[in-house]
Amino acid sequence: MIIENFRMKDYYQVLGISREASQDEIKKAYYKLAHKHHPDKGGDEKKFKEINEAYQVLSNKEKRSQYDRFGRVFDGSAGSGERTGFGFGSDFGWQDFAQGFGQESMDLEDILEQMFSGGFSSTTRAKDFRKGKNIEVGIEIPLELVLKDQQKKIKLLKYINCSRCQGSGAEPGTKVKECFTCRGTGRVQQIKRSFFGSFTQYTVCPECQGEGVMPEKPCNVCKGEGRIKKEEEINIPTPAGVDTNQLIKIIGKGDAGRRGGKAGDLYVRIYVKPHSVFKRKGDDLYVTLPITFSQASLGDEIEISTLEKKKILLKIPAGTESGKILKISGKGIPHFSNFGRGNLYIKLEIKTPKNLTKKQKELLEKLKEEGV
Repeated sequence: MIIENFRMKDYYQVLGISREASQDEIKKAYYKLAHKHHPDKGGDEKKFKEINEAYQVLSNKEKRSQYDRFGRVFDGSAGSGERTGFGFGSDFGWQDFAQGFGQESMDLEDILEQMFSGGFSSTTRAKDFRKGKNIEVGIEIPLELVLKDQQKKIKLLKYINCSRCQGSGAEPGTKVKECFTCRGTGRVQQIKRSFFGSFTQYTVCPECQGEGVMPEKPCNVCKGEGRIKKEEEINIPTPAGVDTNQLIKIIGKGDAGRRGGKAGDLYVRIYVKPHSVFKRKGDDLYVTLPITFSQASLGDEIEISTLEKKKILLKIPAGTESGKILKISGKGIPHFSNFGRGNLYIKLEIKTPKNLTKKQKELLEKLKEEGV
C-alpha cells in the first residue's frame, strides 16, 4: 500500500523537456525556468525547488540513469526524498545565493552562466577595451537636398590616431611588448570559493586592461593611448529620399581605438528643415495654389514651379471648386534606397479679389444679374 501511494515527480515534465533531451537542452530549460521562478524575482518558491530538484538529477549522468531505470536515485541527494535542489531552505534568499559567489549584486543570469560555463560569465569575459566608442551626431538639411544624393561636410571633435606613434601607443623606436602579468592573454585567473565549491573565474587583466600588450615606452604625445582628441572634417553622405530621424551609419568614423584598436562607428541622425511652400508627407509633396474665380470657372493652363525649381504646366479643369486637389505623378520625393518618386499634390484655393476696380465691379454686377 505504501509503494502504491509513493509517487515520484516526473522531472522531465517539471523542466518541460522530453526523455531524449540532451544535456544542453536540460541546461537551457533549467536556466530559463530558474530565472523565471526564483522567489526573490517574484516567482513561486515551491516551483523553484521542484525545478532545482529536477535539474540536480537530470544534469548528472549517473543519477539520470538511476532515475530512468528505477524512478528515483539512491544516494540521499535530490530525487531520493531526503533533500531537494541546491539544498535551499525556506529562508534562503537571493542575496545568500549571490553571496555564495562572492558578489552581492550579481544577477541570476550571471550566476547561472558562471555555473554552466566554468566561470566565464558575461560580466567577467575579457573584452576588447581598445575599441573606440561609437558617436552619434545630428545634421540639418533643407528639403531640396533630399532630391538626390549629396555630401555634407562637418567638423567633429573626436579621438583620432596619434600621428607620432601611428596608433601603437609606443614612442617611435621602442617596442610594444607582451604584458608580463597576463602573458599576453588579456585576462587573469581567479579562484572563487562558494558553498557550491571552488571554481575558476577569468577577469580582465588590471595591468594591460585586457589588451595583452603594453608599450615599452609610452608615446610622448598620446601618453601611451595611441590616439589624441582633435577636430576632424568628415564627409557625410545624405542619400536621396532621406527623412527626418533616419540614422546613417558610417563605419570606422567614430572614436579611434586605443593602441591600434578598432575604431567605433559614426551615426548621423538626419533632420530635414520644413519648406516654406512645400509640405512633405512620406515621399509625397503637398502645395497650396491660389487661383482666380475666372480660372476656376472657365479652366486654365498655368505654369508652376516644382521643388527642384523646374517649371511644369498645370491644367485647371473648368468648374473647379475651392479645395480640389490635383495630382502630378513622380514629382515628389525619391523613394529611399529604391527606384521612383512620390507624387506632387496641388490643392487649389479660389482667391477672393479685394480692392476691385470700377470696371471689375461692373463686370461682377453683370455676372450677378446673370445668376453667376
